[in-house]
Amino acid sequence: MTDVCAVLITAPDAEWLASFVRGLVEDRLCASGNISPVRSIYRWEGEVHDTGEALAIVRTVPDRVPAIMDRTLREHPYKVPSVITMPISDATPAYRAWIIEQSNPA
Repeated sequence: MTDVCAVLITAPDAEWLASFVRGLVEDRLCASGNISPVRSIYRWEGEVHDTGEALAIVRTVPDRVPAIMDRTLREHPYKVPSVITMPISDATPAYRAWIIEQSNPA
């Protein structure tokens, strides 16, 4: 298991997602997040959709992921939000240390 990871979250609205990620950073659930527009193609309720969405990539520690997932499930506008965690296998030592420091309670 790695000591840092990235959590990817998509949402229909970049402003909602920015506010959500800001809350995660403020509550020290993650160190930082980037938000980018993406085009998503997926099957939902028997139909193929091709829509614009926003993607957040937040950096955190594995211990904070359950709280991020719980908050996402409570607050997200989608019935089934996409929340995927990926290990960060390599990062500069200073950046890795910063993620760990910022993702843990003060």
